Amino acid sequence: MAETILVTGANGQLGKSLQEISSGFSGKYHFLFTDVDTLDITDKAALLRVVSDEKVSCIINAAGYTDVNKAESDVEKAYLLNETAVANLAEAAKSVDAFFVHISTDYVFDGTATEPYPVDAPTGPVSVYGKSKLAGELAARRVQCRGAIIRTAWLYSPYGNNFVKTMLRLADTRDSISVVSDQVGCPTLALDLARFIMTVVDNKKSENQMDIYHFSDKGKISWYDFTVEILRLANKNCPINPIPTSAYPTPAARPSYSVFDLSKSEAIFNIPDWRESLAGVMPKILHHYENNIR
Repeated sequence: MAETILVTGANGQLGKSLQEISSGFSGKYHFLFTDVDTLDITDKAALLRVVSDEKVSCIINAAGYTDVNKAESDVEKAYLLNETAVANLAEAAKSVDAFFVHISTDYVFDGTATEPYPVDAPTGPVSVYGKSKLAGELAARRVQCRGAIIRTAWLYSPYGNNFVKTMLRLADTRDSISVVSDQVGCPTLALDLARFIMTVVDNKKSENQMDIYHFSDKGKISWYDFTVEILRLANKNCPINPIPTSAYPTPAARPSYSVFDLSKSEAIFNIPDWRESLAGVMPKILHHYENNIR
């Protein structure tokens, strides 16, 4: 009999990517995809009822407050979704001994490192978004349910709004683009993250601790480098100007260095290079992008 996996945030980039690969697990897992319109994760009683009624064996939390700049002024809601809701999900998981996978972020670090961040690196968020995401991690660990925290960065996909689609739009509407060149990290294709999550679920369900993983695709680049490759693959000839972060102020401070030590994740998953993943998905991204602008 197939085990039931509850997925929150099903309409987001990661949620849709999990939906995309879910058919490959038919017979083994039954996926219950939910979003705010079908399940309010800030309602603990509702969560407890669903995990009990549906006999849930795993929860994947792909939901959260992700508007980094808006979080600076929308503090209460950021913490409601990124901390309180996470605690609710962890407690719901513990109530039925389900495995809980929570997705976190590079923003839990201050971004001042010069070497890739290991999973046990000291945290030090510098934005409301980062602080709320770290609070969620700590809340999940306090509950002491079985599970894993997976930190990721620079997420993109064919779905929703993301950096890749923004650069395509700017290339189509401007004479040139200025892109920050002194923030370094690595892009993560949401589909690669979805596959990694399912690998963790398959490998780690019997463990009794809340483990931490770092996951991105492989490589180290700037947002400028990323843009150059995006427009090259899309055959767009818009000039791109590298600029420092100081020339592009934003409400929220952003980490200048967001490179992960991936050794723990590579031990269980074959992580692709970011160029390979971007090249493979670009036709689908262009298809979604072009259909949405018509």
